[in-house]
Amino acid sequence: MDSEGHAHGYWYGKDPGQKAIAVDVLNALRDYRASEQAMRRRTRSSMGMGEKDLLALRYLFEAEAAGKLMKPKDLGDKLGITSASMTTLIDRLVESGHIRREPHPTDRRALILKATTGSDQEVRHTLGGMHRRMLDAACALSPDESQVVVNFLRHMREALDAIDEEEPPRS
Repeated sequence: MDSEGHAHGYWYGKDPGQKAIAVDVLNALRDYRASEQAMRRRTRSSMGMGEKDLLALRYLFEAEAAGKLMKPKDLGDKLGITSASMTTLIDRLVESGHIRREPHPTDRRALILKATTGSDQEVRHTLGGMHRRMLDAACALSPDESQVVVNFLRHMREALDAIDEEEPPRS
């Protein structure tokens, strides 16, 4: 174990040199993810919302910023939830004052969803400082460092998105 409490040998064995440095990078990434998850729990708790609720608001903010309309089915597809679950989520967010249903401007049979001004202000108040600190950390990187980080994160995403084709160990 190192001073951060990371076990270096569990997944990657004990190897000095480049492999040890790579393990340090993966441990730092793991620590970042743990901090991000803790921040999300604190945010959900302080706003009294679930993870899908916050994600729904994010998608509504993004749609509005892009000048796009968001129907309940579109939001449900983005969230990966059933129409019944979507209805429950919408009812909850309408009741809490975070979103509103409005008639579709060109299809009178359809509804669109919009985040309320109050929810935008609440999210900005709750998360604004954290986003400023994250941007400050990213701005502190040189252009070369930024490119290395971007490339690394893209490679990590590809590694996670790949389907393991190795056969599982036999018992």
